[in-house]
Amino acid sequence: MSVKSTKIASVTHHESMTRRVTKKRQMTDVELDAAVASDPDWAEFEPIDWSKAEVVVPAKKQAISIRLDQDLIDYFKAQGPGYQRRINAVLRSYMRQRKVG
Repeated sequence: MSVKSTKIASVTHHESMTRRVTKKRQMTDVELDAAVASDPDWAEFEPIDWSKAEVVVPAKKQAISIRLDQDLIDYFKAQGPGYQRRINAVLRSYMRQRKVG
């Protein structure tokens, strides 16, 4: 098979797959609920009532310069991305403990 005929076959296959996908209709809410209910991966999940959910906007962060011991920085960085967020969480926890006590 030549390169040219391979490209034609690929395009034809792609077009037929696209047609098949676009011909599918969207599921109704009832059908979707039934599909989820019959899916064993969703068996342990319970419905969530989102009607009283509140949007929580995180506080705006302020950039500062702080000197920390190298072993602290190494420890938090070793946990992966988001080390500054974790340091912030530890400091916030400390602050809350001090306010309560």
